[in-house]
Amino acid sequence: MKKIIVVLAIMIANYAIEAQVKTPQASPKCTLTQVVGLTTVEIVYSRPSAKGRDVFNNLVPFGKLWRTGANENTTISFSDDVVIDGKTLPKGKYALYTTPRADNWEIVFYTATDNWGNPETWEETKIALKTTAKSEHLNRFVESFTIGVNNLDNNFAHLELSWENTIVALKFEVPTQKTAMASIDKALAGPASGDYFSSAQYLFQSNGDLAKAMTYVNKALDMSKDKPYYYSRLKSLIQAKQGDKKGAIETAKIALAAAEMAKNQDYVKMNKESIAEWSKK
Repeated sequence: MKKIIVVLAIMIANYAIEAQVKTPQASPKCTLTQVVGLTTVEIVYSRPSAKGRDVFNNLVPFGKLWRTGANENTTISFSDDVVIDGKTLPKGKYALYTTPRADNWEIVFYTATDNWGNPETWEETKIALKTTAKSEHLNRFVESFTIGVNNLDNNFAHLELSWENTIVALKFEVPTQKTAMASIDKALAGPASGDYFSSAQYLFQSNGDLAKAMTYVNKALDMSKDKPYYYSRLKSLIQAKQGDKKGAIETAKIALAAAEMAKNQDYVKMNKESIAEWSKK
């Protein structure tokens, strides 16, 4: 009987595996990631093909809102704020909608990205940015709808939409100089208090150089105006590990008071328990 059950289970499992039929998607999904200057642009979309059909003003009517691809929303995300036609588009993820016309396209960056195709109800309040771009004729045929980020420069690029014999290019500017200068200024200014705290924490947790960990946590405390309770907590743990129970207790009392002020009961409890433990003779 057991053998029959095992055989049946194997047969059912094999059938389930074989039943998972795989066929090509009519409009394959594509993910494009491109760095422009220091800004990362990611586009996710499905790519319909012409397949002998007239595309614009037929398959894709002129003057009507288009999902700009197939299936679920075509989305585009920017890791930094970008500028399009003098208007700022905040960093984030957007659905890309267009209204194709013979001479230009209206392009919309829409904040709701969870629709299948066009939204059932179009909400003007969800338009993050709307602009137009010139439609140009291509001297070659593009079978599958294609979105690209081309004409790369440190400060700008073009979002290109092409299909059939049409291409639309929308320029967007990225804050490369601003980002680069902020990075340079931060690096030249030296480590921040958080950098010293993280370094001290790593050395403590990895059984590293405790003297160096103490130097780092002290620098973190010196550089911090707020003196966070977790900074003092770490210092007390380092002191205790070095054998300085008296110093650890004094520092833990400081951490306890700061934790009580911040109403962090977890750290209040931890510091009270440590003080009690270190006070034992």
